[in-house]
Amino acid sequence: MGSSIAFASSSPGLVFNNTKEIINGASLFHYNALKPLQTNRFEPNGFASTSVKCKRIRAMGGPTVSSPKRETDPKKRIVITGMGLVSVFGSDIDTFYNKLLDGVSGITPIDRFDASEYSVRFAGQIRDFSSKGYIDGKNDRRLDDCWRYCLVAGRRALDDASLPKPLLDTMDKTRIGVLVGSGMGGITAFSSGVEALVQKGYKKITPFFIPYSITNMGSALLAIDTGLMGPNYSISTACATANYCFFSAANHIRRGDADIMVAGGTEAAVTPTGVGGFIACRALSQRNHDPQKASRPWDKNRDGFVIGEGAGVLVMESLEHALKRGANIIAEYLGGAVTCDAHHMTDPRADGLGVSSCIAKSLQDAGVAPQEVNYINAHATSTLAGDLAEVNAIKKVFKDTSEIKMNGTKSMTGHGLGAAGGLEAIATIKAINTGWLHPTLNQNDLEGDVTIDTVPNVKKQHQVNVAISNSFGFGGHNSVVVFAPYNP
Repeated sequence: MGSSIAFASSSPGLVFNNTKEIINGASLFHYNALKPLQTNRFEPNGFASTSVKCKRIRAMGGPTVSSPKRETDPKKRIVITGMGLVSVFGSDIDTFYNKLLDGVSGITPIDRFDASEYSVRFAGQIRDFSSKGYIDGKNDRRLDDCWRYCLVAGRRALDDASLPKPLLDTMDKTRIGVLVGSGMGGITAFSSGVEALVQKGYKKITPFFIPYSITNMGSALLAIDTGLMGPNYSISTACATANYCFFSAANHIRRGDADIMVAGGTEAAVTPTGVGGFIACRALSQRNHDPQKASRPWDKNRDGFVIGEGAGVLVMESLEHALKRGANIIAEYLGGAVTCDAHHMTDPRADGLGVSSCIAKSLQDAGVAPQEVNYINAHATSTLAGDLAEVNAIKKVFKDTSEIKMNGTKSMTGHGLGAAGGLEAIATIKAINTGWLHPTLNQNDLEGDVTIDTVPNVKKQHQVNVAISNSFGFGGHNSVVVFAPYNP
């Protein structure tokens, strides 16, 4: 699975040394993800500069841009009418958010497999998951957990949007699409297939090996289950996956390809291969003695992220269609953006241009001025380089952060990889709906550069005007989505 992990893993916040070492004649990157590298120098803007040079980019002048204006066409305004998830706190939306508000950590010792010999033995592992009522027994036994989570979250989102199967059967299903991505796909199915090949030969490989491994199968299975015939595919951009799916799904609606899109991310990488692979990258916290204190975004004593899993799915709908069918509107999606650092597999750009330009582009797409934003659900994986890089990029866009509050959901759930953006979009929307922000846990010794309110350790009441949710992934993939309360 080494090749899979190279593109499918987590935030760009890990620093990999660019010196190479020769092992058995092969040139490999020497990983040193969790400690500041001696070859780094820190520039005045706070970003680590490594031996890899950022390409110089010329700013292109353009015409003067007028004040941003939000979309007014009801065919192109996009609202959220349903949400569904599978999380370390279960599959009920309110329970999930109440646990976050209470500051409950979902990080526990791994017991899904024998991790006693692993250097990392804890995760945001889902327990007591049930697909009853959503997947029949035979398929439930065959499916990789990645797709089980996807199907349950997707169906629950449709139910939440008052779109049960009998009603869907009366609608034009060619106007309803599915776009649920995964960073790593069916990693258990893939690992089991390779194990069968090595131990017993190719004839013992199950016919489900390929179908249940490939990353597009979540969208496909959900469409097969519900009969939805609109745009259907998956996106795999590591830990930015879910936000990329929201952005693309919204654009399908704006272009008139669909009236409704079921979009999000799913992941189930708390497996021997997944955990072992990230250990090999030196990406994970090794705080085995105190797992619930391991995920600590922006804290000086952070030492890597905590692997998690789950699924988060939204029902995105044109305002016109939602009003026509009398749907309950939960929030509004204003816009989004995706960019690439074009710099390094895992190390964020030293100048922060990829992230800051992504935030700026998302606000432009949303028709929102920076001063309108007062809540950020940050990527905040608890890695040394990534946490500060994100904060410094935020400061580039938002010159005055005194009214902004920023929190890190991963401090309680762990890093859900391709599902992270989906779970965090739901947390963002619940913040909009409830007027309460969940805390960022383990804020005991904050980095000096972090001058934005991180909602440390205790929830805060906060009326959200406009919120952004950030997700970044290995490969330099950056994504930002913008949500706000729905105002007719």
